[in-house]
Amino acid sequence: MATISATCYLFILSWLCPTTLCGTVLEDLKNLHPPPKFNSTIITNCLNNPSLRYCNSSPMNFDEIFKFTIVASHLCNESKNPNCIESFPKGNFPIDVLHCTQIHDLDLSINEFSGDIPIQSFSPLTNLTFLNLSYNCFSESEEQSDSQFFKRFNASSFLHSGALLDHRKFFTLKVVILFVGFPMLVILMVIFLAWLCFQRPDLLPRKLQRRRTTFTPAILNAATSGFSSRNLVGKSDVVHIYKGFLRDGTQVKIEMYWDEISREKYKKFVEECKVLSELDHKNIVRVLGWCKSRKFRAVITEWRREENVEMWLLSESAPPPPWSHRVKVLMGVVECMRYLQKEWPQVDYDLNTNSVLLTQDLEPLISRFRVVDHNTSSTRNICKFGVFMLEVILNRKGEEKFEGDADGFIKHMRRVDPEELHQMIDERMELSETSFHQAKQAISLGLMCIEKSGSEQPSLAFICNSIARAYKATLVLPSANHTRSHADNRFRGHKT
Repeated sequence: MATISATCYLFILSWLCPTTLCGTVLEDLKNLHPPPKFNSTIITNCLNNPSLRYCNSSPMNFDEIFKFTIVASHLCNESKNPNCIESFPKGNFPIDVLHCTQIHDLDLSINEFSGDIPIQSFSPLTNLTFLNLSYNCFSESEEQSDSQFFKRFNASSFLHSGALLDHRKFFTLKVVILFVGFPMLVILMVIFLAWLCFQRPDLLPRKLQRRRTTFTPAILNAATSGFSSRNLVGKSDVVHIYKGFLRDGTQVKIEMYWDEISREKYKKFVEECKVLSELDHKNIVRVLGWCKSRKFRAVITEWRREENVEMWLLSESAPPPPWSHRVKVLMGVVECMRYLQKEWPQVDYDLNTNSVLLTQDLEPLISRFRVVDHNTSSTRNICKFGVFMLEVILNRKGEEKFEGDADGFIKHMRRVDPEELHQMIDERMELSETSFHQAKQAISLGLMCIEKSGSEQPSLAFICNSIARAYKATLVLPSANHTRSHADNRFRGHKT
């Protein structure tokens, strides 16, 4: 219910006291009674406009409504404001009331006023000694709360008005933030850091990162753009091969295996990956680590150009590899074999022309490994290198005579006369006399490597020294040296 009580000592209602000077307006109201049909008029007004404030009271006190209406009418008349109305609408503060500058007491409580209190408009009310704005819905403002206006009246003038900051409420809020919000923030930060450490350690600052051999599915997902099909470079029923980029820019090859394996096999898989990730040689495709999730396991290696030695030898779009380049490839392979034999004898490897990759600098890269329960056989590895060396030197077309597995190739090589093998040297190479002699020596060395008896095989150190001498010789050969084609028979009679 809209309530206004005010005392104007300088203004007298002339229609109430035409000849004599009356007392206060409030005293005159005691002797007044509502006019006829006042009650029905009020009811009709409420039916037509339910937003009128006196319509919200239940039950209606028509005497009080009459008094308040008289007071409001008097204040409107004295304010000389043509826009003044007798009842206050819901909403902002009725600033027109303040045009009655001689108000002593002003009660605007329980009016559901909202918005800001017009503090500056109260300045002309120098006689105002009592103010009650309680039980309204004013906007709370720290700036207003510090105003001199609120220091002019005590807190009882603004009870539940919303105008004053409730410091107890803010203190309680601070306590809640301190004892509840801050621990929650710490917990969330710990959870986020834990997620970073266990799911995306690559997002941590470099100083906090350690050498990583285990990769999470989240890291692989980010590296392949969500395992995008455009990054899928190979696929079978069991394995999917993706190309990706780690956060530090490293380009990687991700082999994802979808087959189900037992816990024991997975344990062996992890142990094998741990060993392979420790291999460190310039002629080895680096194994960066592995990943295990509920759906797949993966091996992550560095990305290398997908060209192997076999493709390099048989390429029709490029000139045939010269003898010096072939010796360089043999040199890199045998150096890698010595490293593995000395440092990682438990690591077995596949050594053939389609499993050895090449870099743009013609550095060979052994790419297929496995860890065995015992040290690898030196005899078997030397035999594999002998086959590899013969394949690099001989004309590949000659293999049509002995198609089959490596064992068939070895058996055939053991039966062929060395002089016949000299005729099979890759005819596309332009060999000088010295180079041709080196090629024949290399063939003889390859035949020694594939001997049945391990005692007749050369040692890996001997092989390495022999190829090193040939490689050094290729670095100093004069470019204008005499050359020969395979059709030239001048050196056919040379013996090894």
